[in-house]
Amino acid sequence: MIEQATITGTDRVELYTEPYANFFPVNPETAVKPFILAAETATNAGLGLNAGHDLNLQNLKYFSDHIPDLLEVSIGHALISDALYYGLENTIQMYLRQLMK
Repeated sequence: MIEQATITGTDRVELYTEPYANFFPVNPETAVKPFILAAETATNAGLGLNAGHDLNLQNLKYFSDHIPDLLEVSIGHALISDALYYGLENTIQMYLRQLMK
């Protein structure tokens, strides 16, 4: 599907990361493998790469560290949920630290 997206004129794709998030606590390395392959496919097809769904403070850094060309993450739900406990400004800084390479 990623390679076919280029035919439509798409310039970016988003990886749906719920399966990664669900399997991350069991085996992070295995959980991220299909996403590494998908990211490589997107990059080779000349597509930008976004990711989202169920990425949070526990699994975001590992994901980001293993997906080299990640441009954007959709983390709004987790960020706002965490902000209820940690405050918005603090939570944003916590998430930014997860994305620093």
